[in-house]
Amino acid sequence: MDSTFPAGLWDRLTGIQAAPELWLVVATAAAALALVAPRPLWLLSRNAITIAHEGGHGLLAVLTRRKLAGIRLHSDTSGLTLSYGRPTGPGMILTAAAGYTAPPLLGLGGAWLLAAHHVTLLLWLATALLLALLVRIRNAYGVLTVVLTGGTFLLVSWLAAEPVQAAFAYTAVWFLLLGGVRPAFELQAQRRHGRAPDSDADQLGRLTHLPAVVWVLFFHLVSLTSLTGGGRWLLGL
Repeated sequence: MDSTFPAGLWDRLTGIQAAPELWLVVATAAAALALVAPRPLWLLSRNAITIAHEGGHGLLAVLTRRKLAGIRLHSDTSGLTLSYGRPTGPGMILTAAAGYTAPPLLGLGGAWLLAAHHVTLLLWLATALLLALLVRIRNAYGVLTVVLTGGTFLLVSWLAAEPVQAAFAYTAVWFLLLGGVRPAFELQAQRRHGRAPDSDADQLGRLTHLPAVVWVLFFHLVSLTSLTGGGRWLLGL
């Protein structure tokens, strides 16, 4: 460990927290479901899924060495990630596929950390990811939503007692797992009614010469598999 890194802070970051009671895990799942299932609440809470969605596009653009121009988040819960590079090829395909798969995969990773009792580490990693995303945001509403979300994670991780941290972390991970399922069904419905001609699935269809419905099914597979696996980890099954 770097001698300049405060030992107490390092211990707090990497330490193992006590496993919560099963009732808390179930209660946080119910709370997350209440944010996802009712449409009025979903229209608000979906902003967090959009942050993860566009962050997924941005991360894969950077990892595949595309030039990330910026990310915009809008009040109608839509978003836009602009990157430059080859208009075809693996980099573009991975970048396009990362949006709908990012929230459930982040939830799966979070479930793995919580199953290993790393509650504080999860909160700090989430804060770091949001901070990295913030510097790529290019509109005021996007900055506001990311600052509020990241600030909440930071305050909980720094000031809250361990039981509160656990409740918050479990709710957030359940929300990513459950909230990661609904957008693929919404996309499927929009495409059925011709309202999403340039969706991620349609772009991937043009890039790969596969029917767009194949990519919709892929999004379903990732989200439902993540929910199943992550749920089992969280419940200790």
